[in-house]
Amino acid sequence: KTAFTILTLCLTFCFFGAALAAEKGNERKGKYTYRNVYNACSERGAVQSPKPALNPDAKTQEQWTRVFEGKDFEQFGCQQEWGALSAEDLGDIYAYLYEHAADSPAPAKCK
Repeated sequence: KTAFTILTLCLTFCFFGAALAAEKGNERKGKYTYRNVYNACSERGAVQSPKPALNPDAKTQEQWTRVFEGKDFEQFGCQQEWGALSAEDLGDIYAYLYEHAADSPAPAKCK
């Protein structure tokens, strides 16, 4: 009985962790998509540089969460490109920015 309970708890935590990871998105895809948004925006002539307007370390994890929960994407510029992103793309970009925010274990700047 005890072994069954422990197994049940382990499986519950595994599924819960997988659900959270799936909800947040894929940070590697997010980095790629984030850069592509600005490449497209630059090619269209809307910005001078294909480099993203904001680095991941420009905000804390909590600030990135508020941006994406509130869908406050105007600060990024390139509204046409941001408006065309799918929910999955936005989740991936959020994962990238969140995981490399100023207060994360691995802050990053776009290069």
